[in-house]
Amino acid sequence: MNTRTIAAIIIFAALTIVLNLSPLKIPAPYAPFLIYQIWEIPIVAAFLVYGARVGFLITVVNTLVLFVVYPGALPTGPLYNLAAILSMLLGLGITQVLIGRHSSKSEPVVATLLTASGVALRVLAMTLVNYVFLRLPSPIGYSLPEEAIIATIPLVVIFNATLALYTIPIGYSLARTVKAYIKN
Repeated sequence: MNTRTIAAIIIFAALTIVLNLSPLKIPAPYAPFLIYQIWEIPIVAAFLVYGARVGFLITVVNTLVLFVVYPGALPTGPLYNLAAILSMLLGLGITQVLIGRHSSKSEPVVATLLTASGVALRVLAMTLVNYVFLRLPSPIGYSLPEEAIIATIPLVVIFNATLALYTIPIGYSLARTVKAYIKN
């Protein structure tokens, strides 16, 4: 890993952490325990500019800092965030590989495909993660009964879909800007 890549990891990780710890938090109106934030945007941008390894490292650094500084309502909460982000990035990565073979796609088509795949994998992963782990006792879950989990899953789906629906396009736009700046 070269110095430029290490510097990018440090800058994007710092930005992610600052945004994560900032007061820019909006509780979901349909489920106030779910919080909309913007800290995932730099991770998506770094992933799209520098690749999967850099995106993964920034995500892991953010997760480790959250464990130390602010794990949230659940001590293992950062692991839920980690699963959400990594699944979304996996969707982006799969789409990048598939699009790479057909590089003639227009920017709006690429952005739409990336967003759709990121949303789909994140929703699928987080539905499974929440279904499996919310029933467990703290610090892993909330000891929720099956009925409560079934009632919570649609809210989790809406939250993860809508969060990815703004995170990925903004991250994509930011990545395009960063790439243009790097070329100059």
